[in-house]
Amino acid sequence: MKPSPDLFEPASELHWPQVRAWLQADPAHLVEDRALLEELGLKTTGPNVVDFGRAALTRLEAVVEREAGARKQIEAVARANFAAQTQTHVAILDLMEARNHSDLARRLDASVQGRFGLTSAAIAIEKPGAAPFGWRLLEAGGVDSLLGDDGLAWLGPVFPGLNLFGALEDEVRSVALVRMNPHLPGEDMPRPAICAFGSPEPEGFTPDMGCELAAFIARVVERMIERWPAPGA
Repeated sequence: MKPSPDLFEPASELHWPQVRAWLQADPAHLVEDRALLEELGLKTTGPNVVDFGRAALTRLEAVVEREAGARKQIEAVARANFAAQTQTHVAILDLMEARNHSDLARRLDASVQGRFGLTSAAIAIEKPGAAPFGWRLLEAGGVDSLLGDDGLAWLGPVFPGLNLFGALEDEVRSVALVRMNPHLPGEDMPRPAICAFGSPEPEGFTPDMGCELAAFIARVVERMIERWPAPGA
């Protein structure tokens, strides 16, 4: 009979095929070493029999714990999304009570502060033409300069020269800008505009975020703008 390899020789290099062959030839070294079995989470239930139940149960418990943690995280995200959607719907109902362009801008600003914890919100529209009281007036091409020629929205850190939030500009750390193109009654063509949201947190708006809720509010504002004639019309 071929002798089992001596794994304890100083010059020996351990490799799994050798270790496996050694255990097959000398199983007693494993099954009789209770301290090692305890460290491995194993126990013997009879001659040459090793019970892997404890080790398997430990692995199963770890899997269950990971799955429970992931489920809790998903549930927390779902609750946060539901709360945000609910607040958005309530904010929309408030915007629909606006009586004119200026009241619309005031309600938008108050809603995002009270319901989403943002610093401010603003409506800006391009020249030519006047802007209602409480709005910001942009030079022609100002929307494209902020969003790009084909850009519909931009989320990220605030940048110098934005000038959309008035006295609260210095408190804004990140912004969401959404393109609008309202057609005011009494004007020949739609005018490029922006619905802007400012957050006090640097990570309040980031480029990898979705902007569905901000875009939804902007679409409602865009339609509301078209309810009243343009200033001076």
